[in-house]
Amino acid sequence: MKYVSLTGTGLKVSRLTMGTMTFGGQADEETSIAMVNRALDAGINFFDTADIYTEGRSETITGRALKGRRDDVILASKVRGRVGERPNDEGLSRRHIHEAVENSLRRLQTDYLDIYYLHQPDYATPLEETAGADGRYHSRCRMQVNRGAREIRIQSITHSNPGA
Repeated sequence: MKYVSLTGTGLKVSRLTMGTMTFGGQADEETSIAMVNRALDAGINFFDTADIYTEGRSETITGRALKGRRDDVILASKVRGRVGERPNDEGLSRRHIHEAVENSLRRLQTDYLDIYYLHQPDYATPLEETAGADGRYHSRCRMQVNRGAREIRIQSITHSNPGA
């Protein structure tokens, strides 16, 4: 497997990424875990998921599959989509981001995410709020999450779905 530096992060990631959008949907848990094992055996170290994939089941299965191997991978998740029926269960407000981070960390059974993407833009939330003008965040936006520090470090303003 070839690895590249992910610009602006200091992370080395495999040229191939294991996407987990089908985990818990088209791929049941057993199949999904087998796919993770095969990806790890092939040298893939970059795993991508999102809180909205199969209503959170993708993150839960990914967490189970990576249990005991978390330090061997670069783990990315995303925030933005609707995850419930309450008015604040979607978007890029500080409140939704903090709730989404905590829920993703719990489902993934980890204390940190290496990368936290803004899945789509949220034109209803000012960028300053998303980026945390109150000082709880740093100044830019590919988010690196560390539960222990209760901090979101923002590295560059991007979203994972530029055509959205």
